[in-house]
Amino acid sequence: MAYTYDTENIFAKIIRGEIPCDKVLETEHTLAFRDIAPQAPQHVLVIPKGPYVNYDHFAAEASEEEVVDFVRAVGEVCRTLGIAPGDGGMGYRLINNAGEAGVQEVPHMHVHVLSGRRLGRMLPKAD
Repeated sequence: MAYTYDTENIFAKIIRGEIPCDKVLETEHTLAFRDIAPQAPQHVLVIPKGPYVNYDHFAAEASEEEVVDFVRAVGEVCRTLGIAPGDGGMGYRLINNAGEAGVQEVPHMHVHVLSGRRLGRMLPKAD
C-alpha cells in the first residue's frame, strides 16, 4: 500500500521547529511533547521524526533504528513522567489512531501517552 505524506501537517511543522512545543524528550529519531489540549493530567504525544502517516506505514517502512528508537522513547517518556508501573507509577494508556475509522486527526504517526487519573474503559460496551 502506498502512503502520501503531507509535509505541511502540524507535526511536520513541529519537527522542523516552525511551531513550538512543550518538549518532554527528543532523540535522534523521535520527539515527545505535551498535548496542547490534554485529555488527562499527563498527556504526551510521541512521534517519529520520519514521514510516516500511521502505525502500519511506520511498521512497514521505518528503519530498524527508527523503530527501536521510537519504542524505547515511549518507555523513557513513561519513566520520565513517573507513570511507569515498574517504577512505582500509577500506570498509563497508549493510544494510536489510524485513518478515518480510527479518528486520526493529524496524518503523522503518533502515540498518545495518557495518565494521571483513572481513564475508564477503552470503548463503551456495544449495545
